[in-house]
Amino acid sequence: MKVIHSIHPGDFKSYQTEQIRDRFLMDDLVKADEINCTYTHYDRMIIGVAHPVTKTLTLENYPNLKADYFLERREIGIINVAGDGEVNADGTVFKLKKMDCLYIGKGVKQVSFTAADSANAPVFYLLSSPAHQNYPTALLPIEQAEKVNTGSDATANKRTINKYIHNGAGGIKSCQLVMGLTILHEGSVWNTMPPHVHDRRMEAYFYFDIPAGQRVFHLMGEATETRHILIDNYGAVVSPPWSMHAGAGTGNYSFIWGMAGENLDYTDMDAISIDNIK
Repeated sequence: MKVIHSIHPGDFKSYQTEQIRDRFLMDDLVKADEINCTYTHYDRMIIGVAHPVTKTLTLENYPNLKADYFLERREIGIINVAGDGEVNADGTVFKLKKMDCLYIGKGVKQVSFTAADSANAPVFYLLSSPAHQNYPTALLPIEQAEKVNTGSDATANKRTINKYIHNGAGGIKSCQLVMGLTILHEGSVWNTMPPHVHDRRMEAYFYFDIPAGQRVFHLMGEATETRHILIDNYGAVVSPPWSMHAGAGTGNYSFIWGMAGENLDYTDMDAISIDNIK
């Protein structure tokens, strides 16, 4: 398991491209018949992908967790971003089509992933944070997710936000995990613009449905000291609590956002005026 350590914003100002990519980007997560996870020291979040093709994959108990099993002291959110698949949680099987979300609470001992069709295999994005309380396992299809339509064609940021794991009505309840998915409309390229920060929690982005030959410029850093990472399809990036996060693609795309920290309120954010970004 790769480990990402916390970075001070003052130190980040001196980082060159390769340092930024090495310490914030996860760009080689999707591998056939493998589960690949990264442990971050930002709210102890684990970011990963399970890509079963011909095999059933079991979520292992990584030595760094010092636990008897992966979810002994953790919860996990799972969103499928490709073909149909199944997740088995302690003997209960959940079928996930593209963009469905499954939450599994603390205390579930065995989790495994299977493809419904190896020719169109699923890609399960995993986001796991520590949990001190158990909440029930729950499946939320994309059709039932709370939706927020925002942005406009004029500012090239028209998008639909799908909220899955959150504290509001209709959301899946969790200990500290918040998770959802944003789909940019055709002709729109900007996400989360104007940008924001939330000092009370970290955030991770996972970009998908980026067409071949296209890229996303993910913006991060303090508002007056911005940097960027160029991201390909199925790339994930971690955003520290002090960092703004926004992005623009060379075409439209989708991304999963997820957070953990001190506040479960989806709207907990400190907006940054575009005039103040440098």
